[in-house]
Amino acid sequence: MHQYKGRLIVHTGSMFSGKTSSLEKDIKRFKIAGYNTVAFKPTLDTRYNKDTITTHDNTMIEALPCPSIETVLEYVAHHDVDVIGIDEVQFLEGELTDILNAVDHILKLKKTVVVAGLDMDFEGNPFAIVKELMPRADYLTKHHAVCTCCGADAWVSHRKSADKSRIVIGAAEEYEPLCRNCYNELIDKETNNSL
Repeated sequence: MHQYKGRLIVHTGSMFSGKTSSLEKDIKRFKIAGYNTVAFKPTLDTRYNKDTITTHDNTMIEALPCPSIETVLEYVAHHDVDVIGIDEVQFLEGELTDILNAVDHILKLKKTVVVAGLDMDFEGNPFAIVKELMPRADYLTKHHAVCTCCGADAWVSHRKSADKSRIVIGAAEEYEPLCRNCYNELIDKETNNSL
């Protein structure tokens, strides 16, 4: 797996699409291949356990909680590590340019960086960090969940509650994957009902 040294691997898409499962699989494969691996999860992600990255299917890998990219840089500076995984990258605190510069610095050290993150919020607006990492990726996978209304490939994570905050941590009780058509129909219906 030496071809991945100094490479950026990005997994993105809606909730329930398998992004975290793919990150977990990548980290486990690198570990089996003999690489020193570490995984991080933003402290904002309070679902499940703070010391693990847990998929919606309840598989997990150990992870270090990190509030910002500085935690990742500090770890890389003081540990012999080849592969760095970051789940829910859209929740990392800090300036966009600082995060991008840090990822670039880690890649220049010939370390592999694997990230998973939502491409868009519940209103279909891109998360800036994921939007910027996607074209910089050596390997990019756009994952799709299944639309809960029609069974097509999902496009967005629709929030079921009326909370309009951009970040609301949750899972199936809070969100549902919808395709573009079903999402637009639902939003049109909600808009017409509020008039």
